[in-house]
Amino acid sequence: MKPDPRNIRIADYTYTLPEERIAKYPLDERDASKLIVFSGNTIRDKQFTDLPGLLPEQSLLVFNNTRVIRARLFFEKETGARIEIFCLEPLTPFDFSLNLSSGPGVEWKCLVGNLKKWKDGEVFCTFLINNRKHILRAGKREKLGEAHRICFFWDDSTITFGEILNTLGHIPIPPYLNRQDEDSDITRYQTIYSKIEGSVAAPTAGLHFTPSLLELLEERGFRKAEVTLHVSAGTFKPVKTEKISGHEMHVEHFIVTRKNLEELIDRNIVAVGTTSVRTLESLYWLGADIIAGKRDEILRVSQWQPYETDTEIPSDEALRALLSLLDEKGIESLQVETGIMIVPGYRFRIVKGLITNFHQPASTLLLLVSAFIGDSWRDIYNHALNNNYRFLSYGDSMLLIP
Repeated sequence: MKPDPRNIRIADYTYTLPEERIAKYPLDERDASKLIVFSGNTIRDKQFTDLPGLLPEQSLLVFNNTRVIRARLFFEKETGARIEIFCLEPLTPFDFSLNLSSGPGVEWKCLVGNLKKWKDGEVFCTFLINNRKHILRAGKREKLGEAHRICFFWDDSTITFGEILNTLGHIPIPPYLNRQDEDSDITRYQTIYSKIEGSVAAPTAGLHFTPSLLELLEERGFRKAEVTLHVSAGTFKPVKTEKISGHEMHVEHFIVTRKNLEELIDRNIVAVGTTSVRTLESLYWLGADIIAGKRDEILRVSQWQPYETDTEIPSDEALRALLSLLDEKGIESLQVETGIMIVPGYRFRIVKGLITNFHQPASTLLLLVSAFIGDSWRDIYNHALNNNYRFLSYGDSMLLIP
């Protein structure tokens, strides 16, 4: 009988990370970072620019092309109190692109800073677009877990909420950097291939890629595919329970196209980042559900679904089931919610290799890495700590080939 992954103790998946090992800023050159290569149970030190000579032949690299929005807004009350509003996900309109292109009013699920100073009433801030002064107001509605429903409204229907964020908003760099965002973060906390706005955190494994490196990978015969998963602030949410069963996994939204699905079939897939892993593995469970006759109006993968379903459906068959769903509905893409939690004991169905950064102690991302390579994660992290690697979002990287 297999052990229940819900009984995993988070204390078994932690390590000591000195503050000085956290990379507070990126290197001058994106691809100048160091790279640990783990394959065949051996650890090697390389540079990220060595990647084209290290990947398995015929690999398909899968990137997350989401783009980070300037999700942090600062307001004032009439009393002068400063209120921070952190936009997590759109509510009305629900679709990211539609919401960001809407005006003059939208609703978002938001975290509120200095909440005790905002009991009632509206908060406001002023901004300039085309040399005209405008006022953005925000009203607090019902509580949504740790967040609130926030209504934003402004005085000009020709201005979109996306324009307002780009004018007023701040890049939501990770809290563990312990600094304010700076102008450089606008470009550096963004992958060079980011396209679809919606994330409040960057898929940081992709921050190392440069145009020249992508060109070299293509010249070496490696193919590239893109998916879109909008990374939520929940990616930084610490696990505060003794056992992982008590941790509620954050839900993220992703989009996959017909072209994506066709590219993935019968490929040796190397995921760039844990968000790509969550997307790809979620596709398998969606396809398995369709084959099993489970159909819901909203496509979603729940936190524990992979551990509650015993199936041997081949990965390509699951992907083809999703293509059949597109044909049946007469559409070209699927929008999906996933709360999948990948922990030790999970069996990977689609991903064969992983490029990722070093993650926080006692985090769900570290659990995912452990699920992928087993207890070897300890050797890798100890090696990185002993050899001056830089950690977390702006830090160095790993290539993991179990």
